[in-house]
Amino acid sequence: MTGSIAVYRSAELVRQMIKYDWDVHVLMTDGATKFVTPLTFHTLSQNLVGVSMWDADTDWKPEHIAAAERADVFVIAPCTANVIAKIAHGIADDLLTCSVLVSTSPLVIAPAMNVHMWENAATQANVEILRSRGIRIVDVDSGDLACGYEGQGRLACLDTILESVKSIVKEDAA
Repeated sequence: MTGSIAVYRSAELVRQMIKYDWDVHVLMTDGATKFVTPLTFHTLSQNLVGVSMWDADTDWKPEHIAAAERADVFVIAPCTANVIAKIAHGIADDLLTCSVLVSTSPLVIAPAMNVHMWENAATQANVEILRSRGIRIVDVDSGDLACGYEGQGRLACLDTILESVKSIVKEDAA
């Protein structure tokens, strides 16, 4: 999860994932923790929440390696323009982006941002880079945005994000 106001909706996304008996492990950027605390996701997922590369862990593996190896599907919801750009260009400067770079699991990105950020040519180019690499981008919704603007950029409906993840789980099971 990244530092978007839409991160509060991810609490319900985690609850829905748990209903499928999925073992959900949450990674949050520092920015995401400014909107919702890791304790919320620890409680809902019943797993420790990763925030920093430098958190003490009880395993010998660095957390970004362990997190990547745990994932059958890697989901970033919400995903900011900043993190989309980092992933597109291989920048790994925090626990989330390092874990993505290490992971060989399918990746689902559900963007959320201001309409002008979403429509910016740089963001659109970065999204196309990710799509060309086989990363699933969940289309943003349109409507009122937290910043006061209206337009595209809203985090997709949680059911849409879940359907994208479920389709990957079904593919892997086949």
